[in-house]
Amino acid sequence: MTFSIKWNSDALDCLPSEVIPRIVKKIESIVENPFHFLDHYEGEKVYKLRIGDYRALIDVDFASKTLKVRIVDHRSRVYKRRI
Repeated sequence: MTFSIKWNSDALDCLPSEVIPRIVKKIESIVENPFHFLDHYEGEKVYKLRIGDYRALIDVDFASKTLKVRIVDHRSRVYKRRI
């Protein structure tokens, strides 16, 4: 069950440039089995992915098998920024 990835236009805007390749690589690595890595974020219809000190908030479209990356930010700020 392979999923495709769609990125929100400003998903990576707040990140230091040196961590972006690591985050992109991790998100691209979960497309084969995303629910092994994703946790449901309580109270919202969104999933979270832990990438070291960073978190990605991801919408899952089951009909089109798409992971929609909303935002990625440091764990201390990401839940305050949620869209």
